[in-house]
Amino acid sequence: RMRSLQVDSVQRWMEDLRHMTEVECMCVLQAKAIGVDEDSQQGELIVASGVGAGDHVARNNLQTLLRRALVVSTELGKMFQRLEKGRWQRVHSTAARANCHVRSLVHEYGAARSTPPEMQKYEKSLLEKCTELTSITERCLHSEDQRFLSSMREAIHQILTDVSDSFSTMIDMALANEIRILIKQIESSDDLHAISSAISNLLSLTQDGPQLCSIIAKEGAVVALFKICRQDRFRELYAHALRTVASICCVEEGIHQLDKVDGILCLADILTDDSSVEAARAEAAAVVAQITSPHHTSTQHLASFLESMHDIVTALIQLCQSASCGEVFLLASAALANITFFDSMACEILLQLNAIQILLQACRDRQRVDTPYSKDQVVTILANLSVLEQCASEVLQEQGIERLLLLLAEKPSSSSPSEGAACERVQQKAAVTLARLSRDYEVAQTAIQLKAVPRLIELCRSPTERNNSDSVLVACLAALRRLAAGCPDSIAAADQQQLIRPRLVDSFLLCSNMEESFV
Repeated sequence: RMRSLQVDSVQRWMEDLRHMTEVECMCVLQAKAIGVDEDSQQGELIVASGVGAGDHVARNNLQTLLRRALVVSTELGKMFQRLEKGRWQRVHSTAARANCHVRSLVHEYGAARSTPPEMQKYEKSLLEKCTELTSITERCLHSEDQRFLSSMREAIHQILTDVSDSFSTMIDMALANEIRILIKQIESSDDLHAISSAISNLLSLTQDGPQLCSIIAKEGAVVALFKICRQDRFRELYAHALRTVASICCVEEGIHQLDKVDGILCLADILTDDSSVEAARAEAAAVVAQITSPHHTSTQHLASFLESMHDIVTALIQLCQSASCGEVFLLASAALANITFFDSMACEILLQLNAIQILLQACRDRQRVDTPYSKDQVVTILANLSVLEQCASEVLQEQGIERLLLLLAEKPSSSSPSEGAACERVQQKAAVTLARLSRDYEVAQTAIQLKAVPRLIELCRSPTERNNSDSVLVACLAALRRLAAGCPDSIAAADQQQLIRPRLVDSFLLCSNMEESFV
């Protein structure tokens, strides 16, 4: 950072001057302050990055493009705010800076790549609108006529909106062009290092949000990556490629592309292949977890998934059993948890495969189940399995009630909001599982003997014990009522009066409004 700030402003202007006409030279002079103030600091750093290095490889092009896009978007956002407040001096100086950044971006990108014809049209239109924006804001500096300024505000707002839209479209086109280059490198190269580098760049892009993932998917990245995963000579790239596929499949377009190339069959082959390394199978599990997520609205791809479900479920539970670390177990169990939501057949398959024994034994192994996130997946699977009658006897046999009570006591080890939320989910699902299993009299008796009732009452009455979670409260009330239905003598009269006999909503309101001093 200090190095970039020490570059002489005049020298920077001289470097940009060859790309500018006389009018834009004045914009550059106005935009490049010798000192660094609040408005120009970010822009100064962006201008300095990558200029003059002569390195136009894909990674640098992409990073420069994204940085430039960010700084222009920031400047345009500032303009909207300042326009509303009528701060005309700031509006004009921001317009000048935005104009400078857009022109620099267009010239630098054109020097690094041959710009596609359709993109050139947007560039020309965008540059014209930027010039118009700078000119019209300059006119407002020299007027104090409020009626004129009011009419100009509307005109500037419209031009600014057009500039923002055109800029977004142009950036999307530029990114699509860079992505096509990366995909071509993956498809045409035989060099492992070159392919790996291109995959790394794609993976890096997926971290910038769903909009970029959609562009990547539309340009055919999923197809190219599965071609890699179907060739034995690229085995060492499987894990890397599949991790990128999982990231792309956070958007519906990625899943559609996966379905078109029979990606699920490829995933099943990798998961069931004994010669596949654990890392590849773990990343295949991550893709399965992604495409079976309940958050996706489209379910067309699940039809082809059902054809391979038995093989995939079998491979995933085996991966849970053999996982060498917590991350591998988390990916495999997350995939299983999602699968059990959308098909009851998966639950029956898991019972046949001794899944309850495998998962409960894993909970005793800190090397595999070491975080609330992993426990969340395990208890999700148990909750979904517990709707089957034969589940109760297996849970009892594996001392699963004791494990559920431990999960009811789950607390975060840090102040992380995500960890706190995971602990809430663990408590809620543990209570749901206990409630479902307690239809079985033997399970209910075992839970009462293990002092499940006092813990459930504590969670109901003490907001801090449940992290003020309403969902945990509802689940615990339901579990208490299930236990009371089979064993009414297990709950004290006062608790019966407040937690069991009233309507569920009344007990909920009573507990949710309790002060800590009540306990």
